[in-house]
Amino acid sequence: MSGRQPDQADTDRLMRECRERAVPGRSHPARDYPPYRSSEFRHPRQSLVVLADPEAVELSGPVFGVTDVTDLDSDLTRQHPGEPLGERITVTGRVLDRSGRPVRRQLVEIWQANASGRYAHLRDQHPAPLDPNFTGAGRCLTDDQGHYRFTTVKPGAYPWRNHDNAWRPAHIHFSLFGTSFTQRLITQMYFPGDPLFRYDPIIQSVTDDRVRERLVAAYDHGLSVPELSLGYRWDIVLDGPAATWTEDSA
Repeated sequence: MSGRQPDQADTDRLMRECRERAVPGRSHPARDYPPYRSSEFRHPRQSLVVLADPEAVELSGPVFGVTDVTDLDSDLTRQHPGEPLGERITVTGRVLDRSGRPVRRQLVEIWQANASGRYAHLRDQHPAPLDPNFTGAGRCLTDDQGHYRFTTVKPGAYPWRNHDNAWRPAHIHFSLFGTSFTQRLITQMYFPGDPLFRYDPIIQSVTDDRVRERLVAAYDHGLSVPELSLGYRWDIVLDGPAATWTEDSA
């Protein structure tokens, strides 16, 4: 590969080698997963810094609560004067602990590309159209049963320059906070049947098939809203054997 941009065949070979070397029972990929090329430069190499007063970060962190998070925050299709383009969807599920108990009043945040596969961010230079009626960010608090719910549009796939002709499957980023802002987990939710799964080194970095399937939402016709949106269900388990894979663990 010296002197040329790696292509899909190179990436497929690296992913295959990683699967063959995978440790049985280990669901989380190495922090420097070779097919995901930038992870070699971005993963932490030093020990964590221990703060003298770990609670001090809360003094300058963002604030949230029942009066700060509104219904408008969880409906990404109503945040601008006009309606966004694309397939409207409802995404809902429960946030659970390892024993299946609901995690109440959890702050859940999402961000995503628009229906054309472009983020409303200055660093995204993908030549796909921006949507003036879609910013692609939302948040909500889980209820007493651990439920969260978002209305949005299905994001499009987009190129990401990991290798020649690299495309990310459609996905939504999820962030979850615990009881403080130092307790944050980040993961991604995917859509069923995406043909790009087999080519994507990020989702393929999870070599256990059963664990990888936990990242894929299920279409639920009962959640579809007549004349409005298609419904997807995706539960998030925070720890234990059935835990949802999170990027902080990668």
